[in-house]
Amino acid sequence: MTVPLVIDVLLLMLIAYKVFTYLRGTRAVQLLKGLLVLVVLTGVAEIFQLGMLKWTLEKVWVMAVVAIPIIFQPELRSMLEKLGRGRPFANLIQANEQYKWVISEVVEAVQEMSSKRIGALIVLERETGLKEYVETGVPMDGLVSRFLLIQIFKKETPLHDGAVIVRANRLLAASCYLPLTPNLQLPKDLGTRHRAAIGVTEQSDAVVVVVSEETGAISVAEEGKLTRFMDPEGLARFLESRLMPDTGFNWKFKDRHNGRFKGM
Repeated sequence: MTVPLVIDVLLLMLIAYKVFTYLRGTRAVQLLKGLLVLVVLTGVAEIFQLGMLKWTLEKVWVMAVVAIPIIFQPELRSMLEKLGRGRPFANLIQANEQYKWVISEVVEAVQEMSSKRIGALIVLERETGLKEYVETGVPMDGLVSRFLLIQIFKKETPLHDGAVIVRANRLLAASCYLPLTPNLQLPKDLGTRHRAAIGVTEQSDAVVVVVSEETGAISVAEEGKLTRFMDPEGLARFLESRLMPDTGFNWKFKDRHNGRFKGM
């Protein structure tokens, strides 16, 4: 493979990745899935020379070429605006800085809520968009902070019953409804929060942090599995490994006794 061809392939892969990143969490993702199905069907029709299917798909592609720019004009416009702002390659560095902040704030909030027996359900979005769950809650779109998280989950507030969903360093919504896991083999002492945490991770690659209202125990759900009874240091290491691997990030937590920050 020649050098120009390698560069060509790498650039195409980078463009495809950036386009997917911009469209993630929007209805355009469903469009991409539909186009993929059409591509597969077109290939099958071409290989096996299925005349009627080929004719039908040709008409569908003509309509799709006209309809796609019209239906998804807002998403396409937003994507082009982001590309026009420049610095597309700085996003990875910026994302790591955002996640450093998020991990610190989430762990600090969870540490305090655990000590005060405040139940919490914090969903951290990764590659799979969680827009369908965001829309079930109350829109927030605020910067993630331990003070905001603690305030939301206090029993006195109307938003405490449900989950908060975080994308990058933004808290998108609170009081969101999540799907409960159908797994009947789970321990009987797990409540609705834990079952919802497992349920949403069975359907996405999200990481979910749970604080038990009854015991104050800290748990983390990922890929349909629940890790229970974590301490703040372990939680920080877990989130670091999932959200920003191989960065060497060193979380610092506050010592309850003297108010100072200590390294892990």
